[in-house]
Amino acid sequence: MKRSSGIHTFFIESLGCAKNTVDSHAMERILRTAGYQGTTDPAAADVLIVNTCGFIQPARDESIQVLKDYAREKKEGQFLVAAGCMSEREKDHLGRLVPGLDAALSTRRWSEIARVLKSLGEGAGSPYFYFPETEAILTGPDGLNQFAVQGKSAYLKVADGCDRRCAYCAIPNIKGPMVSRSIEKVIADARVLARMGMQEIVLIAQDTTAYGRDLGLKNGLVKLLDEMTRAVPAVPWLRIMYTFPGAITDELVALMAERDQILPYLDLPLQHAHPDVLRRMKRPSDIEDVRRTLEKMRAKMPDICLRTTFIAGYPGETQAEFDFLVSFLKEIEFDHVGIFPYYHEAGTASFSLQDTVPESEKNARMARLAEIQEGISLKRNEAQIGKTFDVLVEDVSEHVSIARSYRDAPDVDGLIFINEIVKPGSFLKIKITGALVHDLIAELA
Repeated sequence: MKRSSGIHTFFIESLGCAKNTVDSHAMERILRTAGYQGTTDPAAADVLIVNTCGFIQPARDESIQVLKDYAREKKEGQFLVAAGCMSEREKDHLGRLVPGLDAALSTRRWSEIARVLKSLGEGAGSPYFYFPETEAILTGPDGLNQFAVQGKSAYLKVADGCDRRCAYCAIPNIKGPMVSRSIEKVIADARVLARMGMQEIVLIAQDTTAYGRDLGLKNGLVKLLDEMTRAVPAVPWLRIMYTFPGAITDELVALMAERDQILPYLDLPLQHAHPDVLRRMKRPSDIEDVRRTLEKMRAKMPDICLRTTFIAGYPGETQAEFDFLVSFLKEIEFDHVGIFPYYHEAGTASFSLQDTVPESEKNARMARLAEIQEGISLKRNEAQIGKTFDVLVEDVSEHVSIARSYRDAPDVDGLIFINEIVKPGSFLKIKITGALVHDLIAELA
């Protein structure tokens, strides 16, 4: 595509989840291929692009505020573009929400960002909103890498969109149905990352355990991981994020236990434990099956690290249902737990339910869960003292190096503080000498 004569440079700010980060990096690649130049300085850009998050109200509020700030500060001749989930979800109100916005792009058509810049450069009417009717996400041109690199770690997208219909979640409405990338495309990206010297590849999607179902694959994630371990043996860590209850197959557990590259780490967002609440959430409600799955994983991989998330204050959550969740949390002893209040979101199935739990009670329940989990996390961290781990060094601060082990996913879990300065990107062995609630202290082994 020929570059628009009036636009030369662009700046992208990415908000929200890792999947958004991957999309932002992919948009940057598309724009550079089209002849535009990226810049890390917003003041030097002809176009300011904000890849927004729209999952819950606080994320939308942040996205709108960032857009307003850029709209207020932009110079004469600069353009402001909204992309991402908030752009999609609020497309009918964007002009009112963000005065000064020049263009907006459907999150299902993020791969056509160059078309938006071309139209702006050619004098398209302002604001130029590009939201063609699209059932499913367009995955972009062939050969487009869909990964985001952070140091020696990289997020690799295997699918986007979601076929689940969890009652509280707007993602299927925003993103559309799941669209898996082919095994060949994902492996090709993994090989690029291996050549770049990546030490960790984090597989992401809205639901990684559903990978390949739309391609007619059974146990698609297992097939993908099997091929990936053979294709990139030099990458020591392959991490799986965003799995789904009831979708952890025996084959997946067996492969994780067999292949050292696939980390003994599982992110399994349960959202609740009481069967009645889970049914109202339109989530898998067989909590006994969850128990059996977790027991099976711990039996096969005694050192597995388990992460989950819970929602406090879902509509109709009684004290007895909350107490059940508390007992479950104490029983299972997850390594990491994310705790969130319920947000009453228009466009979701749960919006028809009465938001019965007062905000003060939601906050009290969140605090109770957090207090319990802090005790569990500290106990599990203290159990690591004296052990040795391979770690990936990410940063240095004053007199310590900051690293992660297999037990910590980037951006969401804890850190390991090493009492010596080590070059970021190093992959080395350390010994744990101390424990905090979320983090560990170590020395070189």
